[in-house]
Amino acid sequence: MDFDFSTDQEQLRDAVRKWVDKGYSFERRRAIVKAGGFDRKAYGELAELGLAGLYISEDDGGMGMGPVEGMVVMEELGRGIVLEPLGQALVAGGILGGYAPADVKAAWLPKIAGGDALVVLAQQERKARYRLDMCETQAAQAGGSWTVTGAKGVVPAGDQADAFLVPATAGGKIALFLVERSARGVTTQGYGTQEGGRAAEVKFKASPATLVTLDGLTALEHAVDIGIAAACAEAVGVLDKTMEVTVEYMNTRKQFGVAIATFQALRHRVADMKMQLELARSMSYYASLKLNAPTDERRRALARAKYQLGMAMRFIGQNSVQLHGGIGVTDEYIGSHYFKKLTQLELSYGDTLHQLGEVSQRMQDTAGVFA
Repeated sequence: MDFDFSTDQEQLRDAVRKWVDKGYSFERRRAIVKAGGFDRKAYGELAELGLAGLYISEDDGGMGMGPVEGMVVMEELGRGIVLEPLGQALVAGGILGGYAPADVKAAWLPKIAGGDALVVLAQQERKARYRLDMCETQAAQAGGSWTVTGAKGVVPAGDQADAFLVPATAGGKIALFLVERSARGVTTQGYGTQEGGRAAEVKFKASPATLVTLDGLTALEHAVDIGIAAACAEAVGVLDKTMEVTVEYMNTRKQFGVAIATFQALRHRVADMKMQLELARSMSYYASLKLNAPTDERRRALARAKYQLGMAMRFIGQNSVQLHGGIGVTDEYIGSHYFKKLTQLELSYGDTLHQLGEVSQRMQDTAGVFA
């Protein structure tokens, strides 16, 4: 199998890396964190590069690209620990483009692609514990119109988004709806997240909603898998940079008159970290390449990838802090912010233990089919 990137993909990587290096400095990021963890201007700059419309067809104003291009972009944003949730634009573009009726596509996809609308997935509920088939939010239909009532938690940039993709139970079955933040009965409570980003608790009280699809669980599983692939790719970028700053520190930090990078025991640690990084990179590739696979195959692949990435994030992040010593957890040092980002990503879309359970369950299901 050819794992070389095409010329267009390398050019895309180069464009995003240049923006991160020149337009998203650590100082700018720190200012965004201080201002609340989300900057509409920075998000607009990403949209100007065409990134918000990466998974949206050219007919709808997007770039019409696929999972590999999404992986390339998210890796570079991970290297810059960019706070703005571009991964949510990939989810919204992919799901609305694949499941929404024509009028909904026409109304929302061009705005998402142009950066005029930020649409985020609001699926997490307190009692669900990462399970997608548990949904207490209710949808009701009257006179051809839908309303949604319920609460969702840890919604990315929830108090800044323009609309939400909301799973809700309709007639005993999960359906997927689009609800505007400005709609009647929608309230948000925003807060900063540990890595400096922004999230919100969102409540809906008989809020007007637009039906995306009645086959909501299928669409929701697909949305989460797109999010997992994006998170895995972003994590690879964060891990890459974590390794870079760790090795740089070890080459400059001296003990007993020599750089600690010369100590054999520490070099072995770095070798183990490098091995975990390459395992993580391989599984991120695997996740992206499986995004268009049949549902069962895709779900197994994404659970495996997220599990392996979770293991790598913990191992590399914790070892990086230990190799730095006390400086590794200070707010002034950039390495601590990479560690916080890894911790946040490990919990996104189901933590490592949850994904291990998913992998185990799906292996049992597969064994049962062939028994």
